[in-house]
Amino acid sequence: MKPTVVLVGRPNVGKSTLFNRLTRTRDAIVHDMPGLTRDRHYGRGRLGDRAYIVVDTGGFEPVAKDGILSEMARQAQEAIAEADVVVFVVDGRAGLAPQDKRIAALLRERGAPVWLAVNKTEGMQEDLAVAEFHELGLGAPHAISAAHGEGVRQLVEDALAPFKPEPADAEDVPDHPRIAIVGRPNVGKSTLVNRVLGEERVIAFDEPGTTRDAIEVEARFQGRDYTIIDTAGIRRKGKVWESVEKFSVVKTLQAIERAHVVVLVVDAAQDISEQDAHIAGYILEAGRALAVAVNKWDAIDSEKKKDAKSDLERKLAFLDFAEFVPISALKGTGLKALFTAVDQAYAAAMAKLSTPKLTRALQAAVEKQAPPLAGKIRPKLRYAHQGGSNPPVVVIHGTSVSAIKDQYRRYLENTFVKAFKLKGTPLRVELRQGANPYADKKRSILTPRQEAKKRRLRRHLKKTYAP
Repeated sequence: MKPTVVLVGRPNVGKSTLFNRLTRTRDAIVHDMPGLTRDRHYGRGRLGDRAYIVVDTGGFEPVAKDGILSEMARQAQEAIAEADVVVFVVDGRAGLAPQDKRIAALLRERGAPVWLAVNKTEGMQEDLAVAEFHELGLGAPHAISAAHGEGVRQLVEDALAPFKPEPADAEDVPDHPRIAIVGRPNVGKSTLVNRVLGEERVIAFDEPGTTRDAIEVEARFQGRDYTIIDTAGIRRKGKVWESVEKFSVVKTLQAIERAHVVVLVVDAAQDISEQDAHIAGYILEAGRALAVAVNKWDAIDSEKKKDAKSDLERKLAFLDFAEFVPISALKGTGLKALFTAVDQAYAAAMAKLSTPKLTRALQAAVEKQAPPLAGKIRPKLRYAHQGGSNPPVVVIHGTSVSAIKDQYRRYLENTFVKAFKLKGTPLRVELRQGANPYADKKRSILTPRQEAKKRRLRRHLKKTYAP
C-alpha cells in the first residue's frame, strides 16, 4: 500500500502549490485567494522508487461552526483521519498565526505523524524563518518554498523514511471507465457523486459554484469499478466574474477530454438553458460517449414531466445518440438505469469494428443511396476500416471524396451506428482520397536498339498507310 500524505494548514499558505509540486501537475487550482481549495483532492506522487498518495485539503478553520468553512474543516479532519503522514503547512512570511496554534493542538490530539513545513521562505535566512514555529511543539520545522521547489525533496524523504518503497511495477493503473460528471452549477453533480460513493467525500452545499476543482475518486457500483470525476459547474461566460471560475471551466473541459464517458446532469425542474446546450456541445466536440442524467425528476408533477421531455427533445436534439435517464440524486432513484447507460456508452465508445463488416456496411449504404454527383463526377467509395476509438472513427477510402457534402457524411455515420448497434457514443467518418497507382510512375527509358526499332516501325506504318 502506498502511504497517504495529507497536506493541512490555514487558508492561503501554499498547500495547493505544494500539491502541484509533489504530483507534478496543475490539478489543484492555485490562486491568491483564501478558501479556494474546498474538497479533499487526491493525486499520485513519486520520489525515486517511493510512490505515495497526496491529499490536498481546504483551508483549515478548526473553530468554524457553520457554512462552507465548517464543511471544509470537516473535510480536512476526515483527511487527517485517513493519513499515514500529515504535512502541516504554515506561512514563513506571514509568521505564526492563532489558527496555526489551534491546528497544531488538534494534530497533537490525533496522534498522526506530523511534519511541519514552513513555506514561502525563499530568500530568507532559514534559522530566522523557522524560529517562531518551534513553539508549536511538532518537532523541527522544515524550511521550504513550494513555488520554487526549495527544501521540498528533503521534506518528502524525511516524511516517507518510515515506509518501505513500493516497487515501480506495483503502481496501479486504472483499467476501468473514467466518468466525468459535468453540468452547470447547482444541478446536483456532487450529490450524485456522494450517492454513488455512499459518503460525503465531495462537498455538496446549496450554493452555486461550491465545487471548483475537478475531483477524481474511485467508486464501485453494482459490482463494477469506476473512476468518477466531479467537475466545477460551468457558468455562462457573462456570469464568469472571477478568473478562478474561468480556470475551473478549463478544468471541466480537460476532464471531458480525459473521460471515457461523460454524464451531463441537467435539472428537470428548470428549462434547458443555453448553457446546458453549450456544455453538451463541448462534449460532442470532444467526441465523448454520453449519458444525460435528468436530475430532480421526483420533484416535478406529471404535467411538468411532459414539458421537460419536450424541452429536452427540442433543445438537445443533436444528442440523439445519447440515453436520457430520469434520476433523483438525492433519493438515489434511477441510478441503476443511469449506470446501465454509462456501461453501454463505454462499450460502444471502445468497440472494435471489423474491416470486412465496415466495408459491407459501406457498400450497402452506397447501393441504397449513392453519393451525389459533383459536376460530372460521382465520388466512388471503395472500402472502410476503423481509425480509432473513443470516439469510434471510420476511415473510408475512395476517389473524389472531397466533393462529398456533410449531409452524406452524416448519412454514412448513421449507417455505421445502426450496423454495429452503437448506443451512447458519437461516431466520426474520415474520408481519404485513394492514391493513383500510376501517379509516380515515370516513362520508361528505351535503349538505343529499342529506339532504332521504334523508328523503323514508324517508317513502316507511314509507308503502309500513306494515302
